[in-house]
Amino acid sequence: MPYNLNNSMKAYVYVSLKKSVLDPQGKTIHGALAKMGFHGVADVRQGKYFEIDLTGMARAEAEAEVQRLAREVLTNTVIEEYRYTLEE
Repeated sequence: MPYNLNNSMKAYVYVSLKKSVLDPQGKTIHGALAKMGFHGVADVRQGKYFEIDLTGMARAEAEAEVQRLAREVLTNTVIEEYRYTLEE
C-alpha cells in the first residue's frame, strides 16, 4: 500500500545534559523545591523540549530527518544527549 505523502507527523525531541555533566540550573531548582517543602524530590535535571511538525515524508525518512536535526542543530553533542518520538 503506498504511503500518503500528505500525511503529517509530529516529532517530540527531548534534549538534556549528559549524566556526567554538572547541571547547576537543575541543582538550583532542586534547592528551591526543598525550600518550598518538596522534600521527596531526590534530584532535578533540566533540559529542552521541541515539537516539530513534519509533512510529505515516509516514516523512515522522517526519523532520519529528526535524528539529523537533533544531532546537528538542537543538541551540543559534547555535553548533551537527545531522544525523540514520532507521532503520526
